[in-house]
Amino acid sequence: MTNIIETTNDGRYRVRLVHDDHAPNPRHDRDTQVHVITIDTHLGQYILVDRDGGPLAEAWHRLCWNRWKGVDIFTRYVAIFHGGIVLESAPERGARSLWYMTGEEMVALDAGLLSEGYVEAEMEEYEAWAEGDTWAWVIEERVAWTRDGDESASMETWEEVDSCSGYYGAPWARKEAREALRHFVSSLPKEDQAS
Repeated sequence: MTNIIETTNDGRYRVRLVHDDHAPNPRHDRDTQVHVITIDTHLGQYILVDRDGGPLAEAWHRLCWNRWKGVDIFTRYVAIFHGGIVLESAPERGARSLWYMTGEEMVALDAGLLSEGYVEAEMEEYEAWAEGDTWAWVIEERVAWTRDGDESASMETWEEVDSCSGYYGAPWARKEAREALRHFVSSLPKEDQAS
């Protein structure tokens, strides 16, 4: 799928989104701070979000026998005994999972101020990857061509001048694509800048 996001006023440059078929699983990034326990893979239809489940995986295994109350009990356990937070992910297609951080980890991350937002951001990034909502932007320049010896034979094509991949989620990719185009055009010499 290819989407043209924005074209400069003079029509010389444009930016478009292309599907990123080779985006890495964000859970394999060493900088992830959130732990994930996969609680339902629909009888093995889906892969585990994380293999180990983090430091409280054993507590979950003691509670998971209770299908109706296990998630609520685990959430309360994490809050009361570890000062942490738990968010549940239940996508329409995909593994159901619990995303959590302990209170100690939240304080180390940001003094506990925005930790829930951080957990939610990692969860949404993974869900975008799992659903194939991964993108790259491509900035292109309109180039006019003429045939040697025959000036009347001409054509125009779009040639790639810059690109970047690894965006999870179309809204973020569109925002970054527009910003990249503005930055690219503003960095050109004055005589080459699009109006």
